[in-house]
Amino acid sequence: MDIYLPIADLPVNVFLVFAMGIAVGFISGMFGIGGGFLMTPLLIFIGVSPAVAVATVSSHIAASSFSGALNYWRRRAIDLALAFMLLIGGLIGTAAGVWLFTLLRALGQLDLVIALSYVILLSSVGSLMVAESVQAIIRLQRDKQAPPARHPGGHTWLHGLPLKVRFKQSRLYVSVIPVWGIGFVMGFLGAIMGIGGGFILVPALIYLLHVPTNVVIGTSMVLTLVTMASATVMHSATNHLVDALLALILMVGGVIGAQFGAQAGQKMRSERLRLMLGLLVLAVGLRFAVNLFVTPGEMFSFRLMEGDR
Repeated sequence: MDIYLPIADLPVNVFLVFAMGIAVGFISGMFGIGGGFLMTPLLIFIGVSPAVAVATVSSHIAASSFSGALNYWRRRAIDLALAFMLLIGGLIGTAAGVWLFTLLRALGQLDLVIALSYVILLSSVGSLMVAESVQAIIRLQRDKQAPPARHPGGHTWLHGLPLKVRFKQSRLYVSVIPVWGIGFVMGFLGAIMGIGGGFILVPALIYLLHVPTNVVIGTSMVLTLVTMASATVMHSATNHLVDALLALILMVGGVIGAQFGAQAGQKMRSERLRLMLGLLVLAVGLRFAVNLFVTPGEMFSFRLMEGDR
């Protein structure tokens, strides 16, 4: 059964979109991520324009993050002070990303930039995740014990920067400069690529700032929630590209799939989960790379410019 999407300006099979929501929700629940890195490419692959896909998925990620953040809030597993500092950089990064998004769309280069960004980011991150997971599995089989966990409290050159602030819940005393920087990058990437970036944000907080694992996921979800909600509002106000009907179908499917994914994820070892996630990230990046070199079915496309309306 086809349904017409008013903003995307094309008919799609409602069951296909609903199944995509369930599938991405299942993966999100299994790996504890937002799933934007997968949902945005899937929408592009079925014919939705990259601009509409990025803007619409932002609302989908915001809704998913709200549910997760509320759960972690009830468990008191969110460092509000750290989340606030991340949001300072995140909101600035989101505004900068939406501005660049609008500029690239006006220049007609947005689709190419989105594709190249996915190729570079996902291919590099996926390769690193696969390599690290394989090493962890080999080490586990060789030593017959889990690899030693990194404990918070270690120091790197980042801890020597000025403007230090104490985050009591995370037991950190660190400069706000790298915190703002991480928030800015995540907000910028979210606005340009339509990803929550949990698969980048969580490792960055753990390995760069040594944030304890018991608060890192909940804190990252607060950043994702606010930046993606802000990106949705900005995209809707400036570019008018958020397709509410498409987002609603994806949200319903995502909520259903996430419940089953969370149960499946609890039954697998963390090393194998990271390996599967790394392979998935790498596969999406390679798929975009192939599309850059394959001759498109339609050599020309038309879009009404602002000045012609």
